[in-house]
Amino acid sequence: MNSDADGPGRDVDEPSVRLSPISYLVLGLIGLRGASTPYDLKRAAGRSISYFWPFPHSQLYSEPKRLTTAGLLAQQVEEGGRRRVLYSLTDAGRVALERWLRTAPQEIFEMRDTAVMQLFFSEFLSSGELVALAEQQIELYQKRLAVYQDILRTRSADGRERRMAPLRLGIALAETYVSFWREIADDPPPGP
Repeated sequence: MNSDADGPGRDVDEPSVRLSPISYLVLGLIGLRGASTPYDLKRAAGRSISYFWPFPHSQLYSEPKRLTTAGLLAQQVEEGGRRRVLYSLTDAGRVALERWLRTAPQEIFEMRDTAVMQLFFSEFLSSGELVALAEQQIELYQKRLAVYQDILRTRSADGRERRMAPLRLGIALAETYVSFWREIADDPPPGP
């Protein structure tokens, strides 16, 4: 395999490019998984992070290249076969990831829920239509809750309890949404 190292003149303390949440997602997944292809990253994200951080998975094909150019990832290209490209963290990549992890976000959870926006404008709906909206949301969140509970039941933590902690939050949020929408369905707010 051919290997590109950190590259000359790279400052381990400061990345040469602006890093986005997707940058840290890529660095974190590779940090946890070890050397990975973009396809490996896509599969791993689809089974984990995508439940609480949805994003276009196409970025997992372009971002590793950008991070390699910045010296945060190294790449190895298979000499034969499909010539797959494996990416791994460099020292600078690990430092950037650790620095980001030690910097607490200064924003709170941002809710962008279309059904809640529809609820806000529900004065234009009949009570029956509002109940139908609520019942549809209950069904959606019960399905998501079942997925989360299945993950919790079938995947052993095996020393990955911290990685499984967001799942507990997902379960609590899904249960809260079911409860909220059930209240709306059972006792819709009066219209004008």
